[in-house]
Amino acid sequence: MRGLLAVEAAGAAASSASASVLNGAVDWWRDVNESPLWQDRIFHALAVLYGIVSAVALVQLIRIECRVPEYGWTTQKVFHFLNFLVNGVRSAVFVLRRNVQLVQPEIIQHVLLDMPGLAFFTTYALLVLFWAEIYYQARAMSTDGLRPTFYWINGVVYAIQIILWLVLWWKPVRVMVILSKMFFAGVSLFAALGFLLYGGRLFLMLQRFPVESKGRRKKLQEVGYVTTICFSCFLIRCVMMCLNAFDKAADLDVLNHPILNFFYYLLVEIVPSALVLFILRKLPPKRGITQYHPIH
Repeated sequence: MRGLLAVEAAGAAASSASASVLNGAVDWWRDVNESPLWQDRIFHALAVLYGIVSAVALVQLIRIECRVPEYGWTTQKVFHFLNFLVNGVRSAVFVLRRNVQLVQPEIIQHVLLDMPGLAFFTTYALLVLFWAEIYYQARAMSTDGLRPTFYWINGVVYAIQIILWLVLWWKPVRVMVILSKMFFAGVSLFAALGFLLYGGRLFLMLQRFPVESKGRRKKLQEVGYVTTICFSCFLIRCVMMCLNAFDKAADLDVLNHPILNFFYYLLVEIVPSALVLFILRKLPPKRGITQYHPIH
């Protein structure tokens, strides 16, 4: 009997300790979220991280231009330029995050916070286009329709988003905010499926090359890593945007959710961009460059 009482007492003590730890974590989370000092620190940390990624992309762009100055805006150069631009704008927005929240009319806040996300989609859709062109060329299929399709898809995405912004400006109701976020979630899911489709196809195609093929293993790893990273980041963005649309506790557009902002942007933009830039860091050769310039 005494042993049973001792076990019950120990269980009660453990439960009490667990509850205390949980309450402490909840209090810490609330204190950080509600602290203007911590909000500024976290947003400025995001600004620094975005600034570093932007600077890396710019340095890589300059290195490529110095290596092959005789060629214009290749796919590789455009990819790095867009990375520089997207991450640079994100950095500026987070430096001025508190001021952004005060901008009127409110629709401008939505544009400043959402437009870099659309540009991020365009940047990595360019990578999907590149892989699609390689895949079709390797299979002796026509690639004439790929670039027009790329421009058409981006044009439709931007047009729909601009229409949603205008409607939201005209009638700022909750349902329009939800619709705008769900559209962005759909765009992210579309991008994830694009990486899965063309990255997966290219990966399987490279696997069928002879083992002794020069650079086969390295290219296989590049495609596999980039596909996994980009598919994961866009899928996470899709899930988070769905939560963001319907759950106020997951709202990313407010100042008092800095911790959520930090981990969200770290997972869906900063880390993926940094990893992809590192994986695709190789410079193009000085001579023997074909008409199409690979990103690798």
